[in-house]
Amino acid sequence: MCATTASDASNTVLLAILDELKGIKANQAVFEQKLEALALPPTSPALSASSYTNLAALSSVPPLSTTPTPAPFVSKPVDTPASPSLVAKKEASSNGYSQRVILTTYPGQVGINPIPLNWGASTPEERGPVVASRHPNSLKVRNAIGAYSGSYSVYRALAAAAGLIDPSHRPDYTNTEPPVDILHNPSWDDKKKIVSLDPYGHLAPQLYKSYFDAGIDVRPTISITKAHIKLIDMDEAVRAGTLPIDGKIVVKTPTDWINQNKLNSAAAKTAREATDNAATHQASYQFDAGVELNVSKAAVEPVWYLPGIAERFGITEGALRRSLFEDTGGMYPELLTRHDLKTFLPPIGGLTVYIFGPVEYIQDPTKELTLRVHDECNGSDVFGSDICTCRPYLIFGIEEAVKCAQRGGVGIVIYFRKEGRALGEVTKYLVYNARKRGGDNAAQYFQRTELIAGVKDMRFQVLMPDVLHWLGIKKIDNMISMSDMKHDAIVNSGIPIHKRYEIPEELIPPDSRVEIDAKIAAGYFSTTKVTDLTKTAGRLWEDTIH
Repeated sequence: MCATTASDASNTVLLAILDELKGIKANQAVFEQKLEALALPPTSPALSASSYTNLAALSSVPPLSTTPTPAPFVSKPVDTPASPSLVAKKEASSNGYSQRVILTTYPGQVGINPIPLNWGASTPEERGPVVASRHPNSLKVRNAIGAYSGSYSVYRALAAAAGLIDPSHRPDYTNTEPPVDILHNPSWDDKKKIVSLDPYGHLAPQLYKSYFDAGIDVRPTISITKAHIKLIDMDEAVRAGTLPIDGKIVVKTPTDWINQNKLNSAAAKTAREATDNAATHQASYQFDAGVELNVSKAAVEPVWYLPGIAERFGITEGALRRSLFEDTGGMYPELLTRHDLKTFLPPIGGLTVYIFGPVEYIQDPTKELTLRVHDECNGSDVFGSDICTCRPYLIFGIEEAVKCAQRGGVGIVIYFRKEGRALGEVTKYLVYNARKRGGDNAAQYFQRTELIAGVKDMRFQVLMPDVLHWLGIKKIDNMISMSDMKHDAIVNSGIPIHKRYEIPEELIPPDSRVEIDAKIAAGYFSTTKVTDLTKTAGRLWEDTIH
């Protein structure tokens, strides 16, 4: 009997505790709801049925109230030093942020109702917009982790902190639509073909205008424009007779217009001082300005569909989220707290697509297509460093793309922001130092990188073909690349490559022989074979005057 009585008493206590916990939970929910109502305005105005063809995404979002939302009172701490978070709260009213700092959100949280985002859906209406903004009208309905503009979001934060931009500013997209069409193709609807960019990113302001008009901060992640490219290398190719002027792709720079424009500009200013260095260049105005290349180009920011990214790498989505959270310094807690959000805008550089010739030819399998996929190398591409083949190979790729367009096809050059094999320029220069001090030899080329970075390459070409599928490329006639990783990634994604081109021998800078021979020995495409890597050595610092 004693044991039974003790058990009953214990159960009674547990039930009382359970009831108390339920009460606390209910009170917490009410309190949280009140805080939400105070800190943030409702998320969206009501939309009329005529303003959008599919309102399912916003059907449960409350209308925007016309009543001003009172700011919550935050008491000033007494006799305690102000922490950065308290300063942030105090200054929130002056910089446009809410006084309540929201570090993260949770699925099912009061007021959190993300707009449905169905990656791989067959129509843009079914797919839904990508909303990553923490704008007051978007915070509760956003369906993506991260921030628009990639790494440039940090500069926007600086502008906001300095009071140079209103954090709630929303762009005016008038006249920003693409001047050329990248047409929808079946890959846009395939969640296995495209996982690292938003195929509707260039059309977001038009396709999702009703969301934008409703107050949701929908932004494009791709933009397309037209331009002229001016490269001295192309002038030299024309003078050498290897590149003809066709008047469509390669056009003469309008020298008379340039000279007259310079004169008009000079007439609108006061005269330069005789000692002004710019004055000494006046005589050079009257010269033949060479040629320009007509080009269409697209800037693409990364948008990652996390389940698809994880599948590409053969890992779990959970492992991917944890690594992203840890190795970005915990910048994005929602990677761990919002398992319901499957889209992430990473803080990394994107890519640019340069198209020579008619854009519509890209998806026409009867037209010849030449492609160069190039990964950024600031030292060579911009400043001409001779330790690698990057710039000469890039220029060769551009020229071959242009020639393909002149033959009636289309040429494409894709430029990825993956400096130093995505290890970064600081790491790259450390590797250069180790190479030049330790004897620059092709046999140790990759080992030098691995000793410093822990890995020889982090460009992960497995994601690279996504942009090719977005463009609608069905086959590649001429691939201007020696990379086995790029070749295999493209072919394995379902796009055949008919012919590969290595960099011409005469374009290889003397000090880059180490790089090119090491790559050939590692599996890069070449019609030659390297039989002894130890015989290929680079120039040491002592070999040149510094």
